[in-house]
Amino acid sequence: MSVNSSISKVPRISFASLTPNNLGTVRKLNSVLFPIKYSEKFYQDILLPEVEDFCKLVYYNDVPVGTICCRLENKDNQTKLYLMTMGILAPYRSRCLGSQSLELVLASATAHIQPKIDKIYLHVQISNDQAKKFYERHGFVEVELHKNYYKKIVPHDAWVLEKAIVPNS
Repeated sequence: MSVNSSISKVPRISFASLTPNNLGTVRKLNSVLFPIKYSEKFYQDILLPEVEDFCKLVYYNDVPVGTICCRLENKDNQTKLYLMTMGILAPYRSRCLGSQSLELVLASATAHIQPKIDKIYLHVQISNDQAKKFYERHGFVEVELHKNYYKKIVPHDAWVLEKAIVPNS
């Protein structure tokens, strides 16, 4: 067996910044991954330069298989990163793609200086125990139950999970 053929068996996971050129791919993935139709504003906001490090297309062997999209928020003299969406197509789950996507965003948040990001948070539908456990494995803790967060899907309630960001020294 040649060296090249053994190397090609190792899956290649990569991330791409979102651009107007790959936004159609993000839309298609979101329509498959999530039970919600996202607004035009959502898609314009994920292209903003200030969130480039926090919004990525996930590739597995050059095939787009997932997305992660966040936004920056300023509340109570704190900058928070809100993880709006993160999803990996079902056939590609359990391959560490979600973990690597989340770790990439957490590393970017930790390294972000201006503004300094204090916390990252997200919502998980209360029927999605698997997602809640995933985030808890990554250091997130449940901070509240948001009643009627989801208007168009059942159950309507969501857990709010949060993690403090400790900047690099």
